[in-house]
Amino acid sequence: MMEWSSRRSVIRMNGEKFRRFVKAPPRNYSVIVMFTALQPQRQCSVCRQANEEYQVLANSWRYSSSFSNKLFFTVVDYDEGADVFQQLNMNSAPTFMHFPAKGKPKRADTFDLQRIGFASEQLAKWIADRTDVQIRVFRPPNYSGTIALALLVSLVGGLLYLRRNNLEFIYNKTGWAMAALCVVFAMTSGQMWNHIRGPPYAHKNPQNGQVVSTIGPVNAAITMGMVLLNEAATSKGDVGKRRSKFITVRETTKWSLSLSVSLSLPRSLLLSPSPSLSLLF
Repeated sequence: MMEWSSRRSVIRMNGEKFRRFVKAPPRNYSVIVMFTALQPQRQCSVCRQANEEYQVLANSWRYSSSFSNKLFFTVVDYDEGADVFQQLNMNSAPTFMHFPAKGKPKRADTFDLQRIGFASEQLAKWIADRTDVQIRVFRPPNYSGTIALALLVSLVGGLLYLRRNNLEFIYNKTGWAMAALCVVFAMTSGQMWNHIRGPPYAHKNPQNGQVVSTIGPVNAAITMGMVLLNEAATSKGDVGKRRSKFITVRETTKWSLSLSVSLSLPRSLLLSPSPSLSLLF
């Protein structure tokens, strides 16, 4: 195991190696196993993301000063060890399990992926709880955030420089309202939860993700329509232009609201006669 670990941080195993080096006693080391399905035909996007976090954690352990032969990181791919999945009655991936040096794995030796997520730091805490091995996670440097911030500061600075003689736009209520709406949309859509937990963009479901991809922009269009309707009714100017603007925005908002209802409600309910829905369609 030490020889394999010196070559790569995560040891790939098939059914035979798993039974010999993980299941067969006696052992003087613990093993963390990731059961996954990384082949492209499996179409498991969350498996690839979990594998990246697992590699970060394994590399952090492999190149740390406390590295020893007490703990090893391994992976069993379904296409290379389907018999292992059957032996453990495992029907989902990815799954992280701890096989202790002595005794059989307990319930707590299976990582609660659905509740905690698969971030390297969370895996490290779980491993410390099960093995008393402390792993400090070292991530490779990621400069994308720094570059994005520098571009944003440059863009804002350039805009202020070009408009240095006319900064009245800073006091524009509409502009600040639009910015506030963007923040509200980002927070109420669950974007902050996505940023913290790092879930996959979409899971397989009967709707194939159409609702997830369209309901956000549709709700934003409805909110924007309400704002523009209020502005059209209270603004000053030619009556004809105000009327045409009001009608255009009203019809667009009505269409967006109808689309939102058709996407949100079950198809069986939409096909049944309903007085409230007949006003929209």
